[in-house]
Parts: sequence; C-alpha cells; structure tokens
Amino acid sequence: MQVEANEISISCVIDGRDDAPWVTFITGIANDTTMWDGQISELEDDFHILRVNSRGHGGTQATEGDYTFEMLIGDVLGVWDVLGIQKSHLVGLGLGGSTAIGLAIDYSDRLLSLTPTACRAVMVPQLAAIWPGLVEMAKTGGMEAVAETTVQRWFTDDFKTANPDVLDSVRAQIVGTDPNGYFGCVAAFMSLNFRDRIGHINTPTLFISGAEDQRGGPPDVMQELADTVHGARHVSVPDAAHICNIQNPQCYNEIIGEFLRAQTTG
Repeated sequence: MQVEANEISISCVIDGRDDAPWVTFITGIANDTTMWDGQISELEDDFHILRVNSRGHGGTQATEGDYTFEMLIGDVLGVWDVLGIQKSHLVGLGLGGSTAIGLAIDYSDRLLSLTPTACRAVMVPQLAAIWPGLVEMAKTGGMEAVAETTVQRWFTDDFKTANPDVLDSVRAQIVGTDPNGYFGCVAAFMSLNFRDRIGHINTPTLFISGAEDQRGGPPDVMQELADTVHGARHVSVPDAAHICNIQNPQCYNEIIGEFLRAQTTG
C-alpha cells in the first residue's frame, strides 16, 4: 500500500492481526520490505505488522539531494499518523536501526519497545570509508554496479556458497533501489551522530547483532550501545553476519519474538 505523508508517497506492507499491538520494521540502505519476509510467520498471530520502505527504497518515492535522519524519522512518524498508530514496537536493521534509535531518542512516548539490529549510533572512519566509492560506482553504472560488492559484504562466505537463491533475492532489493534514494540515505548515514543523546532513550530496548558482522554493527559496538541505554540488553545471533535476520532467521525470530511478547504481556 502507499501512504501519502511528508509530500511523498511511502510504500508499506501490513500483515498480522488487526486487533493486536503494532510492530514496525524499517529497512536498511538498499533493502526493501522483503528483507523482513522471514519474520512474518513468527509474529503475525500476535502482532499487527507494519513494514516501511525508507525514502527512495522499495516503492517509496525518492527526493533529490541529501537526506537527514530527521527526514527518515519523520517519514516513519508520518506513516504512523496517517494510519492512526499511537504506539508501536520498533525494529530496524542497519540504516533502519539507526533511524529507530533516533526516533526513540525524541519520541519514546510513541514506542512500546525498541530493537535496533546490526547498526550504529555514530559514524566511524572504518565504515565511512566504504561509501564514497560505492556512491561513485552507482553514479557511473547504476545500482547494478554496487549490487555484487554490497551483497558480498552482508553475509558470511559459507552462507553465500550454500544459498545462491537468497543472494539473488537480496541483489534484487539492491538493484530495485532508486539511485537518488541510495545517495540520499548514504548522506544521512554519513552524518550519523546520536552518541551524546542515546542515553535519553526511555523505552524497553534490545540490541541485536550478527555474531560475525565485521563492520555494519559488530557485537562489541552493539554491546557498547546497550551499556548506554538504561535497562537495555544485547543479544548476538550466531552464524550470521550483517543481515542476521536473513542469514539465521530461526535464531533471530526466537530472540525478537521472545522480547516483543515479553513487552506486550509485561
């Protein structure tokens, strides 16, 4: 479905029970809502599930120029307001996880819980170094030019060898991203800095990492974030790199399902 908010058309998918608590999933850079397909069966009996495509991704309208986290956060809030969602659990991975952190800092009153996955709260040189080259490749050759480099970075070698069909589906997400959306979201990511405010989060929070994620949101980084949020915990998904919900969905689903249901019943 398309939701008109913030002067753009935002693409969303809704699943689950109409009378259940909302849980919202935000996509990462060069992902679309199909990245969360593996979580639906785990949650659809107990939750009203909203998946939101970030600006310029998966059918959400792109705008030209650099994006900011204020824009990306505003898009999620805009969808909630149009759909009448007062409170929701919130999950995001990568850029979506950073967006979720930013939203929780200023809008904890709208959240039932927070689950940032494989993400950062501040940009660091090691991660910043990869983006200028990828942007230049995409400007020259389109999203096809960055698809292989990107998908290779997101999973472990053993998984890539054993699951060519999964890699094909993820490549399709990357290629389907509007270049302006990619450039805009990269610009937002490069400006990421919630370091001094992450302690303001006041909602039940679980940080999730992929145990073999080396760069996107490694376990040590996610543990440091958990240490800065009152009452937060960190759990690492074994046998998974950056896109841990796709590489090890069974374990990811057990972790997130247990956490979300505990907040709903507790």
